[in-house]
Amino acid sequence: MVCRKLFICLIFGIISFFTSHSFANAPQSNADENNRRDSAYIDSITRIKSTKDDTSSEKLNTFSEKNYGPLYDYYLDKADRAYSIGFFKRAKRFYEKAALINPNSLYIKYRISQIDNTKGKLNSLILYFNFDKPGLLIRSLTYLVVYFIISMIIILLFILMNRRRMENIEKKEQYLKERYQELLVDYLFSSESSPVILKQFNDLLASSFNQKILINQMIDLSINLTGDAKEKLRNLYLVLYLDKVSINKVYSPHWHIKIKGFHELSFMDITDANEEIIRCLQSKNEIVRMEAQLAMVRLNHEDPFGFLDHLEKPFTLWEQLTIYETIIFHNIPVPSFDRWLFSKNKSVIIFAIRMIDLFKQKEAYSNLFWMLVNDDPEIRYNTIYVIGNLKNKEALPHLKRLYKTENYQNCRAIIQAMGKMPDISMLNFLKLVLDKEDDVQLQIDAAIAIHNMGEEGEKALEKLLDSDYKNYQIIVKHVLDKRIN
Repeated sequence: MVCRKLFICLIFGIISFFTSHSFANAPQSNADENNRRDSAYIDSITRIKSTKDDTSSEKLNTFSEKNYGPLYDYYLDKADRAYSIGFFKRAKRFYEKAALINPNSLYIKYRISQIDNTKGKLNSLILYFNFDKPGLLIRSLTYLVVYFIISMIIILLFILMNRRRMENIEKKEQYLKERYQELLVDYLFSSESSPVILKQFNDLLASSFNQKILINQMIDLSINLTGDAKEKLRNLYLVLYLDKVSINKVYSPHWHIKIKGFHELSFMDITDANEEIIRCLQSKNEIVRMEAQLAMVRLNHEDPFGFLDHLEKPFTLWEQLTIYETIIFHNIPVPSFDRWLFSKNKSVIIFAIRMIDLFKQKEAYSNLFWMLVNDDPEIRYNTIYVIGNLKNKEALPHLKRLYKTENYQNCRAIIQAMGKMPDISMLNFLKLVLDKEDDVQLQIDAAIAIHNMGEEGEKALEKLLDSDYKNYQIIVKHVLDKRIN
């Protein structure tokens, strides 16, 4: 609070400095008027003091020398102090109170008249410093300088202490990493007695910081372990009750701590918190939702992709790619993804279609076929694209019937799918597309599909070169050009 007042004093002092210069440049008539008032006041005091007769002496005592009591002196002191620093309203209020006690005081009348004449001026609204006697300004600036010096010293000490603390933490962390690595190697591969090593572990697990370092070391080590060694490491995790620490993280209200718990439990293959992880599949936080999905893929041994049954939020492309990488990296058994083709979640259906394509699950065609008549055009597009990649020629008649009712993007997908699984039975249909369609891309796709049919397709294209329709010639020459193909 004191520092705030000093800062306000400094600001008001700077403003008053500039305003004093502006008043110094005020019209000469105002300065002359003030000089006349001051001269009149000084002359009146001089006349009072120079009067030698008894009557004037009595008046002088009445005006200036008579003692009106401590309350009168108190009001005058307050008024003079407020006037000296520019609090004119406060000064006038005390002058008026003093005037009630001594109504004949010329000094009080003069001060009140000065205050009334300063109304509307800028220096009546701000803190005024008397630069003839700048004691308050100097004290304020001194206090401010001292305050800033002390603040700088405190900040410097804080920075140095924090830096020292961080260095100590770094040294401690490095020592614990090296010590834990030695103990882990001894526990996994040495013939030394396990109870002795466990006691050494427990002695080091005195704080949550030490626990965090050990958990990180065990997770890093588990990545490169398999078989009995990995199972032994997991048992050590349980014996040291570190699984309780990880489970508590899963139930934390902070999302970044939750994710840390997901990672720890999935790497150490601990399923005690699966219910909470499943609940997090519906989290509004996309990162929490994605990490929960990854954790369930590894922790749900009977049904790694069972989380798709519970997923209500959109399954983003990034999440789909992450799940696919997890399958490949951890060699997780691949289920039949046609199970989720009839999910209520559109993004899950699209993911299932893509997985059928990536893992070449041709046996899923019987269910995949029904996606050709799905109400959503994006699902139909992905289905057409996958059928072309899987080369399911059984779908060609259905794709031919769909062509007239599909949008432009899906029509192109149908022609391209026919080009991936060329069949001579589609030749007349593709010729019709090349002849009737006005869109160049559709014509080029149809010509490529015909060309992919082999010799018969090339002969059909060469016959089209005799057509008078010049676009035929341009498109066919482009497709037949061996330099391009």
